[in-house]
Amino acid sequence: MSYWIKLIAICLGLALVSVTAWAVFLPASHPVLERMGLLGPMRAAGLPIAEDGASGGRGGPPFGGGEVQVIAQEVARADAGSRVVSIGTATAQRSVALSPEVAGTLKSVAVRSGDWVEAGDLVAELTDEAQQLAVARAQLALQDAQARADRVARLRDSGSATQVQIDDAELALNRATLDLRDAEFELRRRQITAPISGWIGLIALEPGNQVTTSTELVRLDDRTTLLVDFQIPERLVGLISVGDRLQASPLSRPDELLSGQVSAIDARVDQGNRSLRLQGEIANDDDRLRPGMAFRVSVELPGETLPLVDPLAIQWDRNGAFVWALDEDEKAQRKRIEIVQRRDTSVLVRADLSEGQAVIVEGVQNLRPGADVAPREIRPAPQTDPPEETAMQASSNPDPSGSSPDI
Repeated sequence: MSYWIKLIAICLGLALVSVTAWAVFLPASHPVLERMGLLGPMRAAGLPIAEDGASGGRGGPPFGGGEVQVIAQEVARADAGSRVVSIGTATAQRSVALSPEVAGTLKSVAVRSGDWVEAGDLVAELTDEAQQLAVARAQLALQDAQARADRVARLRDSGSATQVQIDDAELALNRATLDLRDAEFELRRRQITAPISGWIGLIALEPGNQVTTSTELVRLDDRTTLLVDFQIPERLVGLISVGDRLQASPLSRPDELLSGQVSAIDARVDQGNRSLRLQGEIANDDDRLRPGMAFRVSVELPGETLPLVDPLAIQWDRNGAFVWALDEDEKAQRKRIEIVQRRDTSVLVRADLSEGQAVIVEGVQNLRPGADVAPREIRPAPQTDPPEETAMQASSNPDPSGSSPDI
């Protein structure tokens, strides 16, 4: 029986020593001990337990053992903005499907697939023998009407022509002029010209083919600038404006980054998927991109500039999150923080921290407010990670796998 009593006494003694050491060496344990009702009796017994929030007196390791050895890191500042990412499809800046104005037989094609043409250049012709004959007849009729009008004019000068003859001659001349213009117009309708400057697409028709007004002869694209249609969530409406910068990369070449800008914003939100359609412009001066390609588009959203700290520097107590920061005298001061944004290797916080100020990332278990600190190492500020991404899959995603990479 006495053996068990001794064993229990030894266990209780070890537990008391452990709890006492926990309270003295680990200030973060104070909230737990206080809830257990042990912290107050320990202080009353005279144990060297610092009061929470105390700022006076010389700090240091437990029992006044000198400066606390720690590792600190400088504070950086970064933009708290985020980035919206969407998948969009490119179209040419201007695109025209060329079709004949009248039905007929294709006589000749003046260009080849892939050619660059200027506005007004001849692309193709339909057979036009009948129209050329009509122009020749109209020219003869005009010459005859002009000769008659000249004769009547000479008779009028001599007083031999009546007013009726004069009016008839002028009317016939005007009618002949209009007939010639009409014949020339019908002849021009057999000539298919480029309405814009651009590149000729694939030509599938050959001379001799019968065509109608609904037959597409060729597509003409001006792709010196590409337009990319993409969508953003409804909650981001108003945060992006025309002229904002964007980055785009082809899904087929994700490492190729292209700069552009937002060129147009739709007038209303799509009620079906609660998204807003936007259009961006991307320069294609080297003609390496093509309409119809899929692009990953990202747009930076504005935000305030806040301190950026390492996640290891963040501590917690019953009042919330805080970090240990070094003041000008290299004393540890507790700084309350509000976590704004978690990133890959750092945390963006709202706090009274200046850029370049050191916060403690290792050795925090031996700190209390006002403690003298001897940093063994002060690490450089954390890298500014990219902002958070808000993904938006465009409804026109052409990705055949059905997945949206990187989102």
